[in-house]
Amino acid sequence: MAHQAGGQRPAPRPVPDTCETQSYLQDYGALLEYLACPSLVVDRQWNVVMANSAFETLFRGVRPHPTAMPGDNFLRFVLFHPDAGDILGEHEAGWCLPMLAQLRSALESCGHDQELQAVRRDIAQDPIMEAAYRQGLPHWIRAVGEAATRLDGAVRLLHHPDPRRGRTECRIVEHSPRPLRELGYRHLTMVPRDPRRPAAAVRRPRRARGAASHLAVVPAPEN
Repeated sequence: MAHQAGGQRPAPRPVPDTCETQSYLQDYGALLEYLACPSLVVDRQWNVVMANSAFETLFRGVRPHPTAMPGDNFLRFVLFHPDAGDILGEHEAGWCLPMLAQLRSALESCGHDQELQAVRRDIAQDPIMEAAYRQGLPHWIRAVGEAATRLDGAVRLLHHPDPRRGRTECRIVEHSPRPLRELGYRHLTMVPRDPRRPAAAVRRPRRARGAASHLAVVPAPEN
């Protein structure tokens, strides 16, 4: 369900203008680097403020993209990068639809935000993505409940490029201390689950790259 986005890459993000804030973010970046799990800090538009080496390793194999690199904007990566489904398992239901729900919620509270509106325009330019947003998202939420749209605590599937890890489940844990929240930032970590735990049932096979001719959550039209 990931497709090419036609918009421009977001403008550089402003750097906090106080020495204390800059020092705090530098130290927080050092803390991120101590974490062995993929970890990133994003702003309200899902621009990546900082990420650790484990995050970079997870996405090191993705091809260049003008607007949707994982280290630039994670929302755009999930929705628009053609390689996203190679790493983010059960890409449509596990990642795309929850992120579309996050976008919808953000637009409801910050509808004037230019970056979020730019993502919405890029979705509207693609018929499959537009169907996902307008039809698939409400249908999916009715089927699974609002709780599935939350990220903190969600269990998601990853296909790690390291063959020693391979297909693995991770739990997304959000930990955003007050100084980050005051900046509008969120800290998300993908914590791999113990492989000895029973794996979640596979809902359906992953589609081959580029084979998204129809969105699974949108009922197919009758002939």
